Amino acid sequence: MSRSREINYRTLRVLGPTILVGVALAVLVGALAFGGGAAQLPLGDAGPVVRWGLPAAKLIVNLAAAGMVGVLVTALFTLRTGEREFDIALDTASISAAVFTVAAGTTGFLTFLSVFNPAIDVGPQFGAQLGRFLVELEVGRTWLITTVAGAALTVLTFAVRSWVGTLLVALLAVSSLVPMGTQGHSGDDALHREAMMALILHIIGAAVWLGGLLLLVAIRPVLQRQRIADVVARYSSIALAAFVLVAISGMVRAAIGLQQWSDLLSPYGAILAVKVVALVGLGLFGAWYRMRLIGKMRGSDGASRPFWILIVFELALMGVASGAAAALARTPPPNPAPLPATPTPAERLTGAPLPAELTIERWVTAWNIDLLWAVIAGFAIFFYLAGVWRLRRRGDPWPVHRTIMWVTGMMLLVWVTGGVINVYQDYLFSMHMLGHMLLTMAIPVLLVAGAPVTLAARAIHKRDDGTRGGREWILWAVHTPIARVLTNPFVAAGLFIGSLWAFYYTDLFRWSLYDHLGHEWMIAHFLITGYLFALTLIGIDPVPWRLPYAGRLLLLIGVMAMHAFFGVAMMMQTGLMVAEWFGSMGRTWGPSPLEDQYIGGGLAWSVGEIPTLILAITVAIQWSRSDARDQKRSDRHADRTDDAELEAYNAHLTALAKKDARDRR
Repeated sequence: MSRSREINYRTLRVLGPTILVGVALAVLVGALAFGGGAAQLPLGDAGPVVRWGLPAAKLIVNLAAAGMVGVLVTALFTLRTGEREFDIALDTASISAAVFTVAAGTTGFLTFLSVFNPAIDVGPQFGAQLGRFLVELEVGRTWLITTVAGAALTVLTFAVRSWVGTLLVALLAVSSLVPMGTQGHSGDDALHREAMMALILHIIGAAVWLGGLLLLVAIRPVLQRQRIADVVARYSSIALAAFVLVAISGMVRAAIGLQQWSDLLSPYGAILAVKVVALVGLGLFGAWYRMRLIGKMRGSDGASRPFWILIVFELALMGVASGAAAALARTPPPNPAPLPATPTPAERLTGAPLPAELTIERWVTAWNIDLLWAVIAGFAIFFYLAGVWRLRRRGDPWPVHRTIMWVTGMMLLVWVTGGVINVYQDYLFSMHMLGHMLLTMAIPVLLVAGAPVTLAARAIHKRDDGTRGGREWILWAVHTPIARVLTNPFVAAGLFIGSLWAFYYTDLFRWSLYDHLGHEWMIAHFLITGYLFALTLIGIDPVPWRLPYAGRLLLLIGVMAMHAFFGVAMMMQTGLMVAEWFGSMGRTWGPSPLEDQYIGGGLAWSVGEIPTLILAITVAIQWSRSDARDQKRSDRHADRTDDAELEAYNAHLTALAKKDARDRR
C-alpha cells in the first residue's frame, strides 16, 4: 500500500464517523423543530437544555451502541484473533462502550430533570430525589442498568482478546440494549408489548448494521488488500440479515404509531418517511456493492475507490436514519391507542381488552403475532431451506421428511406464539398449559427430527483462513463443556421435568405473566429444555454421549410418570395459581378460573403424554432399525470373509468336543 493511499484510508477512518455524527445531529435538530419534539411544555417545562439535550444524548447512545455491538458481532464472523485488525476492533468497541456509558448516564440525568423538573443544587434533598428516581422508577432503573452495563463493557472489551471472551462480551453488549427498548412514548398504548418488542429488535438490528460499517472503516488502513473482499462479503451477509430485521421491526413499529394512511401527512409521518427513504437507500447501496463491487475487488484494486466512496455516502444515509429515529422517539404519533380512562380489570392487568368468548371459529381467526418468534422462525426456515438447496445443487441428498419436520415445527411455533393460544393464554390457564405442552414437547420433537446441526455442518462452507463463520461457531457450541453437560441424558431429563415444577410453583410463573420479557424467557426456556431432552432420545445431531436404546426407553418411562404426576397434582390443587391474575380478569364467559385450572392440569396429564408416546415409538423404531443395520453389517462382513469367523468358531467347538472326548477316556 502506498503512503498516500494509506493516508487517505486513515483520513477516511476519521471522516466517516464525523460525517455520521454530523449528519445525524443535523437531521435530529431539523426533525425536532419540524415535529415539535423539543417544543416548550405548557406546565413543568425543564428548559431548552433538557428539551434539546435529551434527544441528542439518546442519539449518541444509539450511535455508540452501534460502535459497541455491531463491531463485536462483525469481528466475530469476519476477523481472526491475534491479528492487528481484531485488536483494533476491540479497541473501537471499548471506546464506543465508554461513550455509550457517558451518554447513557447523561440521558438518565436529563430524563430525571425532564420528569421532575427539580431545582438543581448540592443539597441532600436533590440527591435523595435523584436516588429515588434511579431505584424506584422503571425509567430510572433502566438508565441506571444501561449505564452500569456500559461501564462493565468498557473494561471487558479492553481486557479480552480471545474468541470465547469476545463472544461473551458481545452477548452482554446485545443484552445491554434490551432495557433501552422497554422505554418510549408507547408505554400507555394498548399495543405496548408489540411496540416494545419491535423497538428492541429494531435497536439491535440497526446497531449490528451500522457497527459493522464502522468496523470496515476502522480496520481498512491495516487490512491487507487480498483480504478486503472476503471481509466485505462476510459483512454484507450480516448487513443483509440486519436490514431485514430493521425493515420488519420498523414496519411493525410504524403500523402501531400510524393508525391510518392520513397520518402520513402528520409531522410524525413526515419524519418517518425520511427515515424510510434513508433505509431504502441503504438497502440499495448494500445490494449494489454486493452484486457489483465485491467480485471486482477480488480481482484488482480498481473497485476499491468507488467502494469506499460508497461507504461515505452510506454513512451519511445512516446518519439521516439515526437522526430521524431519535427525533421520532420524542415526537408523539398522531393517533396513539391509549387505554380507556376507566380500564377494565383485564386491561389493567394485560394492557389489552378482554377477547371475545373462545369459539371453534376463533381457533383459526384469532391472531396476535409475537414479532420475536415470527422473525426467528422466518430466519430459521430460510436458512434451513437455503442449506438444503445448497446440498442438492452439488448433488448431495437430504431427506425430504427432515425438511418437512423442520418447517412444520417452525410454523407450529409461530402459531403457538402468535395464534389463538397467545390471544387467550393470559385469560385462560388451560390455554397457557396447552401452549406449554406444545412448546416443550411437540415442537422440539419436530425440530430435532430436522437435524439442523448436521445440515449446517454439511451445507455451510468450511473456512480455512483462521476466521470463524456459522459452521465453525455451531460446531464449537456443540463441543463446548457446557453442551456436553446439557446434552447428558440425565441432565437433560432433569432440566425437562424439574423446570416444570420449578416454574409453576415459584414466582417465575407470576413473572412471565406480569413482564413481557419474562414471557419471552418462558418460551425460550421451554423450547430449549424440550429440545435437549428430545435430542438425547431421537436426535441424529452429534452429542458426546447417548444411552443405549433400552436405557432411553427406561428414562422416557420415568419422565412420563413424573410428568403425569405433575398433571394430577395440578388437577388436585384446591387453590388458584396466581389468583390475583387469573381470578381478577372479570371474565364472564367460559369455565370459572378454578375449573379452568383443573382443565389445564388435565391437559398436562393427557394431551402432554401424546408427544411422549410418539417419542417412545420413535425410539423403538430406531432401536429396531439399529439392530437391522447391525445384522446387515454382520452379513456383509460374512460375505466378504466367506464366513471365516463362523468356520473358525465351529472349528473351535469341534476342537473342544474332541478334547472333552479324550478327557473322558
